[in-house]
Amino acid sequence: MAAEPLYIDDRIVIAGWELTESFVLASGPGGQNVNKVATAVELRLNLMSSPSLPDRVKANARSVFGRKLTKDGDVILFVDAYRSQDRNREEARERLKALILEANQPPPPPRRKTRPTKGSIERRLKAKAGRSEVKKGRGKIDSD
Repeated sequence: MAAEPLYIDDRIVIAGWELTESFVLASGPGGQNVNKVATAVELRLNLMSSPSLPDRVKANARSVFGRKLTKDGDVILFVDAYRSQDRNREEARERLKALILEANQPPPPPRRKTRPTKGSIERRLKAKAGRSEVKKGRGKIDSD
């Protein structure tokens, strides 16, 4: 279990008891250290039942978290980028923070319909007429 809380921003703080960390053997470079020390980190958070997260994060969770979100609502982040357990742990917490911040973004403003300007319509039609003339010139030549 993670003891210290994860500070997302000034309004969102995830308590340490909500985060579950487990350490496993990592693959990749590291020499004998890879065979002896569990450096890879698996960070879990039950996103859907977390009292620390606003409803906006929970509503946007499926689109932001993607395959990292299980059917039960758990977010699972697996990090084995570094040889050090501490750096992998920090990286997992930073990734979770970034994903939650992205899910907490307000929706974009609704799109306003616009119409093309008169000049752009005229330029488009003039260009089409020019291309038409070029293509007409490629036809067979009549021998009159």
